[in-house]
Amino acid sequence: MPQRQAKISRKTNETQIELILVVDGSGNAEISTGIGFFDHMLTLFAKHGLFDLTLKVTGDLQVDFHHTVEDVGICLGQAFRDALGDCSGITRYASGAIPMDEALCELAIDISGRPHLTFIHEIPATKVGEFDMELTEEFFTALINNARITAHMELVRGRNLHHCAEACFKAMGQILDRATQIDPRKNGVPSTKGLL
Repeated sequence: MPQRQAKISRKTNETQIELILVVDGSGNAEISTGIGFFDHMLTLFAKHGLFDLTLKVTGDLQVDFHHTVEDVGICLGQAFRDALGDCSGITRYASGAIPMDEALCELAIDISGRPHLTFIHEIPATKVGEFDMELTEEFFTALINNARITAHMELVRGRNLHHCAEACFKAMGQILDRATQIDPRKNGVPSTKGLL
């Protein structure tokens, strides 16, 4: 089977992004966004999803981190969409609960072709280091919308905000990996419509 991968370039007045994604990878990540905490979260995402991810970003960080975080989500979503093609043979559905110490994230995914994110959480609009925690939802919204995935994510519990974000990023990596796996029993697109 040919390797499922995509390369995305995006240049705006706010960000310049070069991204390479290998869906059937081994969890290798080379990430430089200029935002240390975000780099850490994306590295966890790639490692636990077994995705190879190369990402170089130059963003208007002197304004704030919003444009960089959202635009990375856009590009990563586009990369998954491109890499999966017509989605022939994929598992399509996956769900699970991922803990990070006292934090727990539950996530269900349908690679449906219909973008929708329900994200239930009580993450305060505060910072971990220099990272605005409200950008966690902005990233996942951009990723899900551009990958055209349906996702229901709930941060069930958690006190430490670093752990809360980590549980969410690890869950997205793990569950997205399961949903994108090829099931040898499935022929063609996994939909009675014949199209996702």
